[in-house]
Amino acid sequence: MNPADLGLPVDVPSTALFTDHYELTMLQAALANGTADRRSVFEVFTRRLPEGRRYGVVAGTGRVLDAVENFRFDSAVLEFLRERAVVDMRTLDWLAGYRFSGDIWGYPEGEVYFPGSPVLRVEGSFAECVLLETVILSILNHDSAIAAAASRMASAAGDRPLIEMGARRTHELAAVAAARAAYVGGFTSTSDLAAGFRYGIPTVGTSAHAFTLLHDSERDAFQAQVASLGGGTTLLVDTYDVAEAVRTAVEVAGTGLGAVRIDSGDLLLVAHRVRQQLDELGATGTRIVVTSDLDEYAIASLAAAPVDAYGVGTQLVTGSGHPTCSMVYKLVARAESADPKAPLVPVAKKSSGGKTSIGGRKWAARRRDADGVAEAEVVGTGPVPQALAGAQLLVQLVKGGEVVAREPLEAPRERHLAARAGLPLSATQLSRGEPVIPTEYA
Repeated sequence: MNPADLGLPVDVPSTALFTDHYELTMLQAALANGTADRRSVFEVFTRRLPEGRRYGVVAGTGRVLDAVENFRFDSAVLEFLRERAVVDMRTLDWLAGYRFSGDIWGYPEGEVYFPGSPVLRVEGSFAECVLLETVILSILNHDSAIAAAASRMASAAGDRPLIEMGARRTHELAAVAAARAAYVGGFTSTSDLAAGFRYGIPTVGTSAHAFTLLHDSERDAFQAQVASLGGGTTLLVDTYDVAEAVRTAVEVAGTGLGAVRIDSGDLLLVAHRVRQQLDELGATGTRIVVTSDLDEYAIASLAAAPVDAYGVGTQLVTGSGHPTCSMVYKLVARAESADPKAPLVPVAKKSSGGKTSIGGRKWAARRRDADGVAEAEVVGTGPVPQALAGAQLLVQLVKGGEVVAREPLEAPRERHLAARAGLPLSATQLSRGEPVIPTEYA
């Protein structure tokens, strides 16, 4: 069974209203003046990475494909638009039959990106492409921000597993998307059951402080948990006195106790003390899991501590201080007329304040040195140089309105590991810096 095929409560029946009002008013005006059918090219890119970040991570592509497929104006949606007089009847009639029939190209999910990278290219009529702007940006900006934070945390954690635990710190549907993006970025599991159900991500969890406080003693709580879940469970040991709790945990579960979790205090100091105590009690195989407002810097500071796994919540689902990637969706080329054979004309906004863009339908490639390490992101609008022909980054995702690149979630997860490994070593430094490779325009 593939849960993604079931139509789950964490989904929505239509993504058509996940858009801004002005997308529809632009459509109405374009239909009225005859420009709606002009062939157009929109691109998604960011002008800069979040301050101090050295690379970005493309995430949410699979969700974008789902959103495009589900972008349908059913009778209830059309009635809402009619009652509010958002658009006229001609536009409502057009929307009733809306199906995206164009092409979408993009960086494959899990790939890294840099300023100016055309991470997604949407081609079709102006009318069908402009409607997708908001929902595409909503997904990519959120998921890519989470995946970038997850990637930095995974890099800091090394071989130690990371558990996503942020569902209670964000919107209930955003939590599912965040767990998915975190998995792409390198996390190994989630506490969110909806994410496990929807995407097949491994789920984990045992007990909270409330379970200990429910019982007359900590020993009673541990005995109840072990009796129910077995000696391989994880016992939370910081409700009262940590040393006493560790001693009780081993007495109750035996030296085969699976793990203990520490959720407060000086984690570095407490982890060392707990490890020493566990070893002295003979529980040398019992793992130590730490939680408590961790981010990539806290994880890095625990590198020398005897910690076996990390649980991360708030900082992950908020992008570790950068909850968006500032991606934009810009028209970069359009035909001179509605004639399907009319040539494309590059177009671009000219503005002060750093909001300029470059016109033209773009390709992208990553140039590497003799050792295979990335040294530049090359973006161009003309013919692709022969030397870069085999290094192009964009792949076709949708062809003639049909999704052609759906893949299991393990694929972008593995792709990201490979992409990050192909960057210069300085990419994994947590200190603030410029993008690890420059963007060059050909």
